[in-house]
Amino acid sequence: MLDAVYPPDPSSVMRIVAQALEEDRAFFDVTTRALVPPDQQGEGTFLFKSGGVVCGMEVVETVFGYMSPEIELDVLAPDGSVLEAGQIAAEVHGPLAAILSGERIALNLLQRMSGIATLTRRMVLAAAEGGAAQVVDTRKTTPGLRDIERYAVRVGGAKNHRNTLEDGVLIKDNHIAAGLKRGLTIPELIAEARRGVSHTLRVEIEVTDAAGALLAITGGADIVLLDNMSPAEMRQIVDSCDDAGVLFEASGGITEASIRAVAATGVHLISSGSLTHSAPALDISLEIEAV
Repeated sequence: MLDAVYPPDPSSVMRIVAQALEEDRAFFDVTTRALVPPDQQGEGTFLFKSGGVVCGMEVVETVFGYMSPEIELDVLAPDGSVLEAGQIAAEVHGPLAAILSGERIALNLLQRMSGIATLTRRMVLAAAEGGAAQVVDTRKTTPGLRDIERYAVRVGGAKNHRNTLEDGVLIKDNHIAAGLKRGLTIPELIAEARRGVSHTLRVEIEVTDAAGALLAITGGADIVLLDNMSPAEMRQIVDSCDDAGVLFEASGGITEASIRAVAATGVHLISSGSLTHSAPALDISLEIEAV
């Protein structure tokens, strides 16, 4: 069950749902209009055909709320519940035409969010087998869906990295290359970044080898991102700089298969874009009957 995970902004959920329904022309469903009387009632069950983590019930409720105020959603398994194949997450009752016209969007979003939460949970559990590293996501999200996808990450048990470019300083390889063209070293880039932003923001920098990590630590970085390194390389850096007072973050191609070994290196954070960009949609159906 979900415990103390803050939900997505309701206004974002409404925007996402409204845009999706408009894209699908859900209020102009010619097939349902031609075949289903407005007063005919229906009911349905959200069946998990694959086991996984439930995520997106508020979104489903918002979809059907847009379609008709007469639709009722009875949630049997709240967000964060872990269901086995064949179990039911929710039941829906109300005007059949409205249920049918909103079905695809409700399922698309529920499957997407539950898929992310399910993959995230597996990666969090795998990381815990290797060490105490905190798993976090990245900004590699579907345009327009970031708020609900990052909520799904939280439901799966991971944390969020910076949400937007405004939320923190992350000096990446292209920033470093641009600075080198101007003759700036890594410590000088870190100092320049600190002068240019609020004192409340932490400064993180991406490095690709031990020499870069040492320069980042010397320059006073708060977080050192170890990018595309082997577990052996990461372990050597963490062990040799354990008393430096910085956080080490591992990133770059980290998957469910590799995350345990990465966690065992002693890094504090593991960021993976695969939580959102590679999570498969969970197999969920809406079994509908006319009444």
